[in-house]
Amino acid sequence: METTERHVTRAAFLVMAAFALSRVLGLVRQAIFGHYFGLSLEMDAYVAAARIPEMLFMVISGGALGSAFIPLFSARLTHRDEAGAWRLASAIMTWLMVILIPVTALTTLAAPWLSVHLVAAGALPEMQSLTARLMQVMLLSVLFFSLSGVLMGALNAYQSFLIPALAPSVYNLALIAGAIWGGRSALGILAAAIMMDVGALAHLLLQVAALVRYRPAYRLTLAPDDAGVREVGYLMGPRVLGIAAVQLNFVITNNLAARLGEGAVSALNYAWNLVMLPQGILAQAVGVAVFPTFSEQAARRDLEGLRRTLNAMLRMILVLTLPATVGLMVLGRPIVTVLLQRGEFDAASTAAVTWSMALLALGLIGHAMIEILARAFYAQQDTWTPAWAAGIAVGINVLLGLTLPRVFTHVGLPAYGGLALANACAALVEMLVLLLRIESRVKGLDWLGLLSLTLRAGLASVAMGAALWLMRARLPGGAWLQTGAGLALGVASYGLFALLLDIKELRDVIRLLLRR
Repeated sequence: METTERHVTRAAFLVMAAFALSRVLGLVRQAIFGHYFGLSLEMDAYVAAARIPEMLFMVISGGALGSAFIPLFSARLTHRDEAGAWRLASAIMTWLMVILIPVTALTTLAAPWLSVHLVAAGALPEMQSLTARLMQVMLLSVLFFSLSGVLMGALNAYQSFLIPALAPSVYNLALIAGAIWGGRSALGILAAAIMMDVGALAHLLLQVAALVRYRPAYRLTLAPDDAGVREVGYLMGPRVLGIAAVQLNFVITNNLAARLGEGAVSALNYAWNLVMLPQGILAQAVGVAVFPTFSEQAARRDLEGLRRTLNAMLRMILVLTLPATVGLMVLGRPIVTVLLQRGEFDAASTAAVTWSMALLALGLIGHAMIEILARAFYAQQDTWTPAWAAGIAVGINVLLGLTLPRVFTHVGLPAYGGLALANACAALVEMLVLLLRIESRVKGLDWLGLLSLTLRAGLASVAMGAALWLMRARLPGGAWLQTGAGLALGVASYGLFALLLDIKELRDVIRLLLRR
């Protein structure tokens, strides 16, 4: 019979494939936005405006709701109470509409104030005005995404991952259409904001279509007498604080970057999206696939199974993420040149994004491990620990974000690099806090095995990086050749060094991929 770890790994590869498609489309989206808008005031305003809708979605529903809803929905399915599971889902969706409709309406009215005093503080008045207009258009997407998030959670609880994982691709297609429409019309960046709402609606409709086979019994109800509804609210409390802390990190970075001149906000955003490419394909995919399993194991009080699954997933993340970090740092310039340098995105823009990406990549392993560790806590209905760990990360990000840009300027380096490094340091500290705390929950984290694997995978990654550096120094040709040859050499050299260092986890991953 297939082991739990193998089942989760197979599901993770399926989600990885779908996420990879989404991320490829995300790269196309970035390239098109870069072609038409570059590191311009319009692009800065678009990035700043998106922060508030994104924060509302993530704090009120998003990750906060999923971490509280999925374990309870899964538990009812595990105990054959499907009617109770859908009563819970119906109530949560109804509560979302009751809360979000007035909140988004008030935020729409407050958009000019939020632009001037929060997300675009210190920017030019033209950017602040455009930011407010874009924010008002984007806010409609919050309701669509929130309802879609509940349905995605239900599908994942049924161990159905493909359609939820493909939905972001549809959303990216909508944004691509919006960027092309805006770049070729008088609407400009406003067209992309409009298509954000269209993409969010398509995202929701996909989940509805996928759920038909499970015959969902939705009805309009608040169900205040349902203990599960009250428990979701109770569990969401600390998770809301944790998500708010994460989103506050973005808002703080945006606020500080807006003060550094035109293009700083956009440069950090382009770099962040590129660094999050491997994190989205690898860590998020594993996290999405393993969360229902964590939840089922916790519901059965199978601590041994949860501990074994957690250790296996952390090892997989280490093996896949460390080489991605080194690869992004060494191949950053040719990658950015190939993906983005065209139209309004010139060589100076490439240099700015490459610099930011190299520093943000230092925190990639932190962001990736947090995806798995946080879900292990949520599955055990502990939403407080990830919340205060995220709060610590916010404090570090604020402290370093206020000091590092000045240090960078003093030594003659671009100031926004300090904001990138602050983000990376905060993620690494948050990861360490969660690693130390999970030990007391699972009582048996494989510290020795994880340390040994980190050293071996780190050594293989550094050796791969040296090979890539030598290739870049000696290989003639442009960015396209260096990127293509670099990717091939990176995969081959890391595989060789991993074989020499006996990293069997990579062999297991390759074996499963070939079998799929």
